[in-house]
Amino acid sequence: MPTRILIASIGNPPPHALTLHSAGHVLSHALLALLGSDQPAFAPSASPRGLLSSGPTYTLYQSPSQMNASGTPIAATYRAFVRTLDPAERSSATLVVLHDELESPLGKIKVKVGGSARGHNGIKDIGRALGGAEFVRIGVGIGRPASRDSRDVGDFVLRKMTAGEMARVRDGAGEVLKLVERMRAAG
Repeated sequence: MPTRILIASIGNPPPHALTLHSAGHVLSHALLALLGSDQPAFAPSASPRGLLSSGPTYTLYQSPSQMNASGTPIAATYRAFVRTLDPAERSSATLVVLHDELESPLGKIKVKVGGSARGHNGIKDIGRALGGAEFVRIGVGIGRPASRDSRDVGDFVLRKMTAGEMARVRDGAGEVLKLVERMRAAG
């Protein structure tokens, strides 16, 4: 039986929706477009709050919260997702989180399961809310400013993406789709 997968993205709501810090949401929208007509458009979800697209193969979710407070909505959505599955599917259900990856070159896709959040506060918060349960992280590179000063890094991640940067982030959707298809097939 194929694995059921919830693909959740984290980022920031307006006015920071199209910043580098929200690259996970941009990647999620590009993935939705790749999935085609079988995958419905994102629609507001009341419980838990956010944007949801429940298709026949994948369920996509965009957290409505600030990046660093993503844990509670992601954990609530994952628990609700698991409850909708047949009992036989629940044990293999997988949570995949799409997020920005500060230390990677722009557009580079990086996969990780478990281990350190490497300073990513959104990932830390999700781990806390899930009680330490493992989940798959797919980061999309956003580059890094030359300075390591926290104010410079903050300014960098909250900077609006250029059209070229947005295209590079979106280009990662094909690789993400291949990764989740392999996860799903592996059961």
